[in-house]
Amino acid sequence: MYIVAVPNRHSPPAILLRESYRENGKVKNRTLANISSWPPERIEAFRRVLRDEPSAATRLADAFEIVDSRPHGHVAAVLGTMRRLDVPTLLADEDDSRAFAEAMVASRLLHARSKLGLCRDLNSETQTSSLGECLHLDAVVEKQLYAAMDRLLVRQPAIEQALAERHLTDGGIALFDVSSTYFEGRTCPLAKIGYSRDGKRNSLQIVFGLLTNAEGCPVAVEVFEGNVGDPMTLPAQVKKLRERFGIQRVVLVGDRGMITDARIREDLADVEGLAWITSLRAPAIQALVERGSLQLSLFDEVDLAEISDPQYRDERLIVCKNPLLADERARKRSELIDATEKQLGKIAAAVRRPKNPLRGAAKIGLRVGKVLERYNVQKHFILSIADDQFEFRRDEQRIAEEAALDGIYVVRTSVSAENLGAEAAVRAYKSLAVVERAFRSLKSLEDIAVRPIFHRKPERVRAHVFICMLAYYVEWHMRQALAPLLFQDDDKRAAKRRRRSVVQPARRSVRAERKAETKRNHDGEPVYSFRSLLDHLATLTRNRVQPKIKGAPSFISLARPTPTQERAFELLGTQANL
Repeated sequence: MYIVAVPNRHSPPAILLRESYRENGKVKNRTLANISSWPPERIEAFRRVLRDEPSAATRLADAFEIVDSRPHGHVAAVLGTMRRLDVPTLLADEDDSRAFAEAMVASRLLHARSKLGLCRDLNSETQTSSLGECLHLDAVVEKQLYAAMDRLLVRQPAIEQALAERHLTDGGIALFDVSSTYFEGRTCPLAKIGYSRDGKRNSLQIVFGLLTNAEGCPVAVEVFEGNVGDPMTLPAQVKKLRERFGIQRVVLVGDRGMITDARIREDLADVEGLAWITSLRAPAIQALVERGSLQLSLFDEVDLAEISDPQYRDERLIVCKNPLLADERARKRSELIDATEKQLGKIAAAVRRPKNPLRGAAKIGLRVGKVLERYNVQKHFILSIADDQFEFRRDEQRIAEEAALDGIYVVRTSVSAENLGAEAAVRAYKSLAVVERAFRSLKSLEDIAVRPIFHRKPERVRAHVFICMLAYYVEWHMRQALAPLLFQDDDKRAAKRRRRSVVQPARRSVRAERKAETKRNHDGEPVYSFRSLLDHLATLTRNRVQPKIKGAPSFISLARPTPTQERAFELLGTQANL
């Protein structure tokens, strides 16, 4: 810091307290306070203090007092990225509502909390970061946040359309998948008991579907009742893409549980300009083998080929075999069968024991059913249950038939070969993995933490999920920009060259492997996970400094950033001083 006198043409010079800092390798200056009203002797004393010169006054270390200090760097990184992406403009038209919406989206990345917890974070007396100060919010109450949620939900269609215009292209690829998350409370109409992807059986849940572009950048999200099956969520996405987003030609990619035969016939077949990519279930693949359309000897020389079958006219079938996937499926099946056999053996022993034996076909069947439901390999066993007898054995023929198809999967698509080659179609289907990665981030308690959901009104539940999607939208862009400082691969072209076939598992580049081994990037900088990098940025504090001179105004000063923090802000295209 230093004091400078700025001449005025018809007035006395302005005496300013300034600070120098670096941005993109250039030295810049910013004004911290105007001290023109001070007496000259006080200004001179202050100047000597800044120079750390011995004087009648105190030395520099005793001349200032930090009256409060807030973690700030992670706030600046998130808010700066949001503003670079023009997210605040999308959230609301009015400045006050916009600030509340910004706070709710940013807080999911900074430290996911309830609305009450966020109110405390924005209160100057209880805040744990500089978020409230940067957004000029204080003394916020829950009603204000809930009102902002309601307004944000009204704007959701417009926001999603704006994101679609940015990230979806006519004739391009759109990915769609669904997940579920459990619910706290029993009064929300959306909360139903259904298939739980969180492993919480018999718990109320909601289902939500995420629509992204081919790279996994989220564009839209939709909430469904918790007992809705995957295929039933598809028609709404087709309508959204065609009518709301106005995309005339698009390739929709969904897994085999999403794009089923029924959905193809009823929702996709007659939609002009809409193509799709999915895969076949195991029974359908077995049927291809039985009809002779799929010859297993085909994979003696290649791992990918196109075949045809009368049942799939006007469609393309691309068969693939991954030896590593075959080994993994064989290992898993063997372990499940062994575990099932062990538990069934205990039941058989209970039936045969001389003292207090297990009796009754219903009781025996109930215990057997629990074991089979747990391991889900009942098709591989032949059972015989009577009132005083229980026998079982492996169905070796069924096991051999399934083992013959290990590692084989079939991609099914309506896209012509002229528009999308076989390898490109397989690559598009396998890109659904990026949507799964988004779900992991959304549902992780250490990240965005969409779960558990405590809201009771359907509109609030939908708004909560939408806010979480917007937070992931910001995170996705931050991850792309910060890739050189993260463990993720920042040399995708080199990684692609190392992959001999699209069927083979993806391989990381040599640069990414070296980062994982040395914990440093090719420039020698330390690398982090996304969450640990945000934690490191949080050590850059925003301090309110009070000079120990009577009448001197306080001013804001940031801590000196570390080289990693400077590099992070450079990659993000923003700055710490918001």
